[in-house]
Formats: sequence, structure tokens, C-alpha cells
Amino acid sequence: MVKTKKVIDERIDLDWTIGDFGNESEDRIFVNNQDVRIIKKEWRMQPILEVKDLVTRFYSVDGVVHALNGISFQLFERETLAVVGESGSGKSVTMMSIVGLIPQPPGKVEGGEALFTGNGRSQDLLKMNDDEIRRMRGGKIGFIFQDPISSLNPTMTIGGQIAESMIEHLDLNNAEARTRTIKLLQQVGIPDAERRYNSYPHEFSGGMRQRVMIAIAMACEPQIVIADEPTTALDVTVQAQIVDLVKRLQNSMGVAVIWITHDLGVVAGIADRVVVMYGGTIVENAPVDALYNNPQHPYTIGLLNAIPRVDESGDVEEEELASIEGQPPGLLQPLVCCPFASRCNYVFDRCWQEIPGLRSIDTGHDVACFYDVTQDRPYEDL
Repeated sequence: MVKTKKVIDERIDLDWTIGDFGNESEDRIFVNNQDVRIIKKEWRMQPILEVKDLVTRFYSVDGVVHALNGISFQLFERETLAVVGESGSGKSVTMMSIVGLIPQPPGKVEGGEALFTGNGRSQDLLKMNDDEIRRMRGGKIGFIFQDPISSLNPTMTIGGQIAESMIEHLDLNNAEARTRTIKLLQQVGIPDAERRYNSYPHEFSGGMRQRVMIAIAMACEPQIVIADEPTTALDVTVQAQIVDLVKRLQNSMGVAVIWITHDLGVVAGIADRVVVMYGGTIVENAPVDALYNNPQHPYTIGLLNAIPRVDESGDVEEEELASIEGQPPGLLQPLVCCPFASRCNYVFDRCWQEIPGLRSIDTGHDVACFYDVTQDRPYEDL
């Protein structure tokens, strides 16, 4: 028996004991001498999705839009990865490029890999043909779109749209798909699910339609669910319900979730790790607690300073919110320097001369910056 200390779920430090169970494929974890959890060996070490150097362009009448410029990240089993950044930073384009939803033309994925290992072997999603990627979408990878009213078919019943993916991907007959759909509607909180099976999208409220979108994404028990700003158009109360629903379904089904948002307030309560995007690049990648407690990129610092602070009594602190001066970079020209240079308070000569790559500053914490904001000086290895 080996006594050690490790971060469980990258959130809390606990003393735990690893029992050596010979050739078994699992480690049994004891906390305070109680067997509280079983975790597969190295489940955090093996990514279910690994994106490398993803490049996407859009060819328009105004010129070439350099939407993604070498995006790389990993998604691990059962975790929630939040992708944040302002509008136009490349969040949605990244995920749509991965699952083949970029309209071509004008869009084109021009480089990179998206390696999916959920089938026990590595498959590059970007090299799949139309039939292969269609089988992945809805089957192994679910997608919750931002606007359900434009994503749902207004001429089909709610139940029919959920059952359709089960028939296609799980090879169920109509009766089996109907039974499973009604059960799924109940799981996502649709009241009187059997009667609602035959309802149409316009008969549902915004929050109920988003629940239907979640049901469609989860219908075939995927290994990855991509949620593209699923709470943006909803009021605060319904937002909290949708977040809680996704977390509950994630825990029960064991799926990995990519949560795209510009709301850092939501991220704090749902994410294990956070990727911060700006100008079609990743500028910071960190565990959620490290990002909030020790942000290292000037853009991330600016985003966090723009969030209202709440004191211990629950009251909002009366202080002026900071803003990030300037505008995001125009992407009609290829990047030749740091995309944040024109808005950065720490900018110096090198920032205008080349694009910073991601550097590791701590375990799991990477930042694309030439300036060490903690030491208030450029990194010493420059």
C-alpha cells in the first residue's frame, strides 16, 4: 500500500491510499480508511479528445478570415472543459470544425488533427468522410446548440426528433425508440412526458426547448457532449436549472463535457479546466481554481476584473468594474504578433515581433505570453 497526496478531480486535496490489486484495471481509493470511490488507472492521463494545431479559414468577398490559428487542447474522460472568450474569439468555430459542421464553402479546415479515442483506438475526426463524421455526431459526440428554436425542426414533434437519432445510431425500432424517448424526457424534467412526446417546438417555452436539445444530445449516450452557450438566451433562474441538469446527466452517464461560454460566473461552478481564447488562439489553459486564483494572461486578468465581486455577506461590492480598452484584432490578415498586444497593459517590444506560444508555468497551467505578470517582468528565458 502506498500513501500519497493527490488532487482528486483537480479541485480538492485529499490524503488517499492506492491499493495494489494485481492485474485489475482499477485503483481503489480510501479516504479516512473508507472505500469511497473507484477510478480507472490513469483516466486523467488518457485524453478522449486531443486537438492539435487546428487551423480554419473562411473565404469571403472581403478576404480570407483567419478564424483559428493553431488551436491545441485535450479533453479527458468525465471532465468538464470550459472554453471562454468574447464573441469572435473562435470558441464555436473550434468545436464546429472538429465535428464537421463548418459550411464549406466559405469555411475550410486547413490543418491540424482532432484525435478521438473513445472507441479504444485513435481516429482523426478531421479526416473522416461525410458518412463517418455523421455517425460520430449524435452517436459518440452530442451537441447542444445555443438557439433551440432555430435548431429544432418546427414541422416534427419533439418526440420524433429525439427518437430519430436513436433509430439512426442505436438501431432501435419505432416502439423501442418511443419508450426510450419518453424516459429521457422525464430525465430532463419535461412534465407529462408521454403527452409531450407529440408536441411541437413552438408549444414549449425557451427553457423547455433547451431541455429537449439536451435530451437529443444525450439520447445515444455519447462519450462527449459539446454545449455551445446553452444558457445564453435564458433568464437567470432557468440558466441555473439547465446547468444543474447538465451536471446531473453528466454524473449519471459519465460523459465528458465541453462548455462554451462567455460567462465566467457560470464557469466557476461547473468546470474542471478552462481554456481562454482570443483572436483565434488559446491564450491560457488551466485548472479552474488556478485560473481564478492565479490568472497569468493579461486578457484573462481583464476578464476576471470585469466581473462584479460579491462579499462574504452576499452583497455586491461597490467598486467600479474594469474594462478592456480597444477592439479585438481584425482576422482578415494573418497574425504576425501577439493578438492582444494593442490592448495589453504589459506590452513590450517582443510582443509586436512574434506570436507567443503556450508555455507551462505550473502543472496543467499554460499561458501564451512573453510577460510574467507575477514577477512584473518578461520571462527570464526570453
